[in-house]
Amino acid sequence: MPSALPDGEPVPSDGSLPAHALDGLGSRPFGFYLHVPYCASRCGYCDFNTYTATELRSSGTVASQETYADNVVAEVRLARRVLGADAPPVRTVFLGGGTPTLLPARDLVRMLAAIREEFGLADGAEITTEANPESVDPAYLAELREGGYNRISFGMQSARPHVLKLLDRHHTPGRPEACVAEARAAGFEHVNLDLIYGTPGESDDDWRASLDAAIGAGPDHVSAYSLIVEEGTRLAARVGRGELPMIDDDVHADRYLIAEEALSAAGYSWYEVSNWSTTPEGRCRHNELYWTGGDWWGAGPGAHSHVGGVRWWNAKHPAAYARALAEHRTPAQGRERLTAEDRRVERILLELRLAEGIPLDLLTAAGREAAARALADGLLAAAPYDHGRAALTLQGRLLADAVVRDLVD
Repeated sequence: MPSALPDGEPVPSDGSLPAHALDGLGSRPFGFYLHVPYCASRCGYCDFNTYTATELRSSGTVASQETYADNVVAEVRLARRVLGADAPPVRTVFLGGGTPTLLPARDLVRMLAAIREEFGLADGAEITTEANPESVDPAYLAELREGGYNRISFGMQSARPHVLKLLDRHHTPGRPEACVAEARAAGFEHVNLDLIYGTPGESDDDWRASLDAAIGAGPDHVSAYSLIVEEGTRLAARVGRGELPMIDDDVHADRYLIAEEALSAAGYSWYEVSNWSTTPEGRCRHNELYWTGGDWWGAGPGAHSHVGGVRWWNAKHPAAYARALAEHRTPAQGRERLTAEDRRVERILLELRLAEGIPLDLLTAAGREAAARALADGLLAAAPYDHGRAALTLQGRLLADAVVRDLVD
């Protein structure tokens, strides 16, 4: 089941923010994340804030997919009232979930239209939706593109049937690759395929086959994530009972090296530890906004937002979310104010994962000593270091979490 939200401090019923959070609002990149919490079925490895129709019925509440877009539109209008006239045009919009494309295409277009009407879209704005391969067809994709979406991310995960089965993915091998072609035909400028490595029962050859299939489809972006066994999921229960083996960290490292080799050879360049693109324009600018401390409003159940050092999160259940908006109050459940030290640490945690790395002067004296050791150990690249930046080498990417911990301490 989805993990719990933190408590945080109470949020005013009108959603208003402290004055300091709005200072400089127009000078920072600003985006919208729209969370669509519905799934046709729950994947055994997933702990996202998502719900199947069966789960919603069993909870004894009604949270209709048919009226969901109305709720999101209401929150977009709330955002305009809270942020006021200084809010800049929106640079990025990202629909995630869940499976956004379980909703009719007209609903996704209507939610985007509300953002355009309330805030305006910056020139060249990146507008992305996630999609499951079995949830779209050419007509659906054409309607999205006509409605303003220009980037789409398909959950491929694997090309091998036995791996897809263990992950509880229901599309057939080959369908994600066909989706890339259909999206290109509909006029999508940027297409991503998501892959997962390290599934129990997956071999190196299975992983290579998945990479070859993804590359062969011709997306301009590929994301590759190691499978994480999250507490409370069906996968964790199966591993705990001994039905499935826990994948060794060395196996994950080997799979990452296989991915880097295959993607680099095919013309993809890494720009974040788990993300590769064929061109700078193909990078996911919405995710870059997260990683570099921009501002965003997250609409939908359980969605998180950040503006000017204040972070808040919405009620998780779709029914509680809808009820708050129907009562003309914020759906936000709690918030926190980030200190200067919080923000410094978060910059290290997130930006070190980027190819550009971080400025060394962001580190404390102890952190700079740790950076010198990481350089000597081959975990940081020499040329950026000589110019005052800590940037990961390939070996450093394999140990990114450990390097971050050392630099933060």
